[in-house]
Amino acid sequence: MRKYYSKTGRKRKQMKQYDYLIVGAGLYGAVFAQQAVKKGKKVLVIDKRPNIAGNVYTEDIEKIHVHKYGAHIFHTNNKKVWNYITQFAEFNRFTNSPVANYKGELYSLPFNMYTFNKMWGVITPEEAQAKIEEQKKEAGITEPKNLEEQAISLVGTDIYEKLIKGYTQKQWGRPCTELPSFIIKRLPVRLTFDNNYFNALYQGIPVGGYTKMVANMLGDVEVRLDTDYFEHKEELDQLADKVVYTGAVDAYFDYKLGELEYRSVRFETEVLDKPNFQGNAAVNYTDAQTPWTRIIEHKWFEFGKDDEGNDIPKTVISREYSSEWKPGDEPYYPVNDEKNGKLYEEYKKLADREENVIFGGRLGEYKYYDMDAVIAAALEMCEKELED
Repeated sequence: MRKYYSKTGRKRKQMKQYDYLIVGAGLYGAVFAQQAVKKGKKVLVIDKRPNIAGNVYTEDIEKIHVHKYGAHIFHTNNKKVWNYITQFAEFNRFTNSPVANYKGELYSLPFNMYTFNKMWGVITPEEAQAKIEEQKKEAGITEPKNLEEQAISLVGTDIYEKLIKGYTQKQWGRPCTELPSFIIKRLPVRLTFDNNYFNALYQGIPVGGYTKMVANMLGDVEVRLDTDYFEHKEELDQLADKVVYTGAVDAYFDYKLGELEYRSVRFETEVLDKPNFQGNAAVNYTDAQTPWTRIIEHKWFEFGKDDEGNDIPKTVISREYSSEWKPGDEPYYPVNDEKNGKLYEEYKKLADREENVIFGGRLGEYKYYDMDAVIAAALEMCEKELED
């Protein structure tokens, strides 16, 4: 793998001119850099972290590719995106089949016939549907106005109370009655025994980890790590004709209209001297009392094998905690409610007036993007920006 240099580890070429300065070495920045270089552009990528790959960064611990910033399972129905990303990595056949743990009771996620059987003892899809409809009717919900009503309208009150309410309120730090209904639409509900969480034609984990994949995307692009854009903004802006900014949009404008809200995540990661802790890559803890939202056991993303196909005698787990973002924390994803949506629209007006700056990615566009949507958005921007 090629070397990356921190700002303290190299001399800067002050007068060197670039076509694009890309702020952030995550997926959006890597896609733009790769496409720009392909078009013959000079590119400099910077990142304040000591590593590339943004939140998809994987680090090797005990020969396990550990998802340092949370579980990332690539999935898409977009063949263009799939054809693009598979240029840079081979993907394994991993299928996301998380388990819900509610006070020691284990349920299948996504919600399917295994879930309904465990919850109600029903055997057939007709029985499950009848139970859901009965609970929906009792709740009297016709047009869901928030996440709670949306969830009950999808799976009934029992599953909502046991498997959705506590987990979701931990994840978002807000009552479900205050969250928009669209969030829960990402949760598949099936009257089959299909345990695949994602309804996606193409999915898997890049063999060798996401960091290796992003390194392949960046190729020979110059990358400066440990470089804070805002600490050196004036100097860095002078190096390039245009800036591609993938950080938080409100931070770019020094929060002058107020702070947008984000959710942040922290992890407690430990190595265990045993080959198997929970037997699954992800177990969600759906009661309100357990402080963590889920436990990730990273080796199962690659079937418990190292890069040579050998069994790994140890395991690495990460307990995931969701929290409200505050200055100094890493913002993970935006809180897409009405209040923040209105504030973002005001920031977007400022962004649209900013000359020679492209705002992209989850934070730059304040959107709850999945990985494939980030790549699609970056490719679309490249087509507009880099057209001959």
